[in-house]
Amino acid sequence: MTDVETDQRLEYAQRGMLLAWWAQQQPEAPAIISPWGSRTFAELNARANQLARALRARGVTTGSSAALISGNLPEFSEVSFATQRSGIRLTPVNWHLTGEEAGYVVDNCEATALIADARHGEAAAVAAKAAPNATVRLAIGGEIEGFESYGEVVGAEDGSDIEDPSPGSQMLYTSGTTGRPKGVSRTQAPRQVGVLGGLFDYTAGQDLNLCTGPLYHAAPLAFSHLIPLASGAGVVTMERWDPEEALRLIQEHRITHTHMVPTMFVQLLKLPQEVRDRYDVSSLRHVLHGAAPCPVHVKHALIEWLGPVVFEYYAATEGTGTFVDSPTWLSRPGTVGKVMPPDQVKIGDDEGNELARNEVGTVYLKAPDVGRFEYFKAKEKTDSAYRGDYYTLGDVGYMDDDGFLFLTDRSVDLIITGGVNVYPTEIDAVLIAHPKVADCATIGVPSDEWGEDVKSVIELAEGVEPSRDLEAELIEFARDRLAHFKCPKTIDFVDELPRQDNGKIYRRRLRDQYRKATETS
Repeated sequence: MTDVETDQRLEYAQRGMLLAWWAQQQPEAPAIISPWGSRTFAELNARANQLARALRARGVTTGSSAALISGNLPEFSEVSFATQRSGIRLTPVNWHLTGEEAGYVVDNCEATALIADARHGEAAAVAAKAAPNATVRLAIGGEIEGFESYGEVVGAEDGSDIEDPSPGSQMLYTSGTTGRPKGVSRTQAPRQVGVLGGLFDYTAGQDLNLCTGPLYHAAPLAFSHLIPLASGAGVVTMERWDPEEALRLIQEHRITHTHMVPTMFVQLLKLPQEVRDRYDVSSLRHVLHGAAPCPVHVKHALIEWLGPVVFEYYAATEGTGTFVDSPTWLSRPGTVGKVMPPDQVKIGDDEGNELARNEVGTVYLKAPDVGRFEYFKAKEKTDSAYRGDYYTLGDVGYMDDDGFLFLTDRSVDLIITGGVNVYPTEIDAVLIAHPKVADCATIGVPSDEWGEDVKSVIELAEGVEPSRDLEAELIEFARDRLAHFKCPKTIDFVDELPRQDNGKIYRRRLRDQYRKATETS
């Protein structure tokens, strides 16, 4: 890319019109490929302009907020890029929420426009009633009572580039693991935003990113949507995760980049060898993961299968932390990366006082000088997250002598048995290695004697039947590999573990279920 092209691209980006720049450079290159239709860069850009004009005509302009309840449809991308160039703050809403729960988010984010996928029309209609300020309502792909037709509204407008773009933003909501979901708001984009995009070596017009998770989540939205499209690479979307289908899509489209969570790795590696061998995945150059600790043996097996193309980050909706490539990780298995600069992450106690190297404590990330996050309309929650210039997501870990960060667990998942701290992910990682185990979640359950007992809840591999003998076998398997105080005292077998929609196990829901059962027994 020439200096002139770089300057032009930067100018378009600053106005929220980077997609328009790519539409000029490669109009026929694929931007979105999905089971519900595809868009070239020119088509996606035109639709974004049409929607921007339609929203403006209805009073949704710079400074407004919009909410989107949608699966991974092409229209999700249209809404994203329309608001990005219209000065509108977009909040994608989890379509798994009930209408009441979605309504809380739509109302809380102060949306004046609500755009909804008709497949989730029942929840959207309830959400609309809970958010009376969202007077502009558009239904995608079908009818929702009280909503205009998205297709008709957009189709009536001009698709040429709008003349007066204004950069918009996103305000995503946390998953609500500690109460009501919280909007993560910034008055200005932090300076480091976009830095990771340059690490992925996209070839514009050729590379494709497989989106394996729901786009309303921060990681898929950034790493499998905004960053590739901003780099001129296309996106292939899945509506729901399926391990063999992912391999099929990688082979069919010669996928070069993707983002996953560790649970997906486990499910891919548990596929029979003949199934894995059926698909050519040699096109992959970047398999990015984060969002949860990855068992060391799982990542070793994945790198052995795919090659040194696995990259890991430590970050969240609130901000970024570390990044590590395969060769570096192999030299220090388990790390989530070296802290750069050295003060970007620190390990501290509950008050934020820094701890010594190799001492386990709360992980704190340094807030950016510009664009610090705050929880929308929740000053007390914002204040509780910060310790001076640092904030915490509630994760627990340590930093080694050379400045490499290792995560052990989340503080909310910590089990305290007999006054001793036990980290569930360490136990999960051992039990998942057993060939009869498909997945595992370890929790603490109330105990009169110990405060909490360690219990593992296991989803068995296909064709394996639960039994007391198997429970004893798995406990012994753990005791051979871990200190005995860490090992489960009991194991329960379930047909399916409760999972969040991004693939992570919903440990809190499982823990609450067992605690409630104990209280009523």
